[in-house]
Amino acid sequence: MSAKIYVVSLGPGGKEQMTDRAIKALETCDVITGYNVYVNLIKDEFPGKRFVSNGMRKEVDRCKATLEEALKGQTVAIISSGDAGVYGMAGIMCEVAADYPDVDIEVIPGVTAACSGAALLGAPLICDFCLISLSDLLTPWEKIEKRLDCASQADFCIAIYNPRSHKRKDYLKKACDIMLKNQSGDIPCGIVHNIGRDGESYELTTLKELGDNENVDMFSTVIIGNSQSKVINGRIVTPRGYHL
Repeated sequence: MSAKIYVVSLGPGGKEQMTDRAIKALETCDVITGYNVYVNLIKDEFPGKRFVSNGMRKEVDRCKATLEEALKGQTVAIISSGDAGVYGMAGIMCEVAADYPDVDIEVIPGVTAACSGAALLGAPLICDFCLISLSDLLTPWEKIEKRLDCASQADFCIAIYNPRSHKRKDYLKKACDIMLKNQSGDIPCGIVHNIGRDGESYELTTLKELGDNENVDMFSTVIIGNSQSKVINGRIVTPRGYHL
């Protein structure tokens, strides 16, 4: 019996922000696995499915449970917020199933927080940009520092994931201090809260003010413009260079 695993990207929020392909995969699967917060977001939308969920930092266990269900002949969907291939579950699912080449793993893309957050802010990522997570659970802080330094030297627009947590209260301030060595403090920045969920909002600030903003938490995505970025009618725009 063939084993099938969908790695389904939920996008930023509820069912209305998922792709048709993602919805179809969840409708056709037998079992849905995932982080309990994300399972609760979609559980009512897919009645009749069996759900297997667990807590934060249990990603490997979650993938092992997904593989076990698939090897029983079930079609399983493991869900991931945003895009599963961007700080999501696609990579670890493939690693866990490495010794089972006959398991068919299909990654279904979605809208990551950088794109959905940028849409609310205007057009800050319209040209070259990069994504950097400030979480040092899996990446040494020294490497994160180097990435921040190099990206700001290269004048990339930067989307910051995991900007602040209870244990990392000063990481965003540290990141801003690194970038301020290479960039002007007047560069426009945006903070987007609870993208695609209740309480969705955004605010504009500058790089010199960003590090001291107390409203930033793990439900926030931060977007930093480059030297060309500007605010137009309350929106951040990074020009591509068209001659108007």
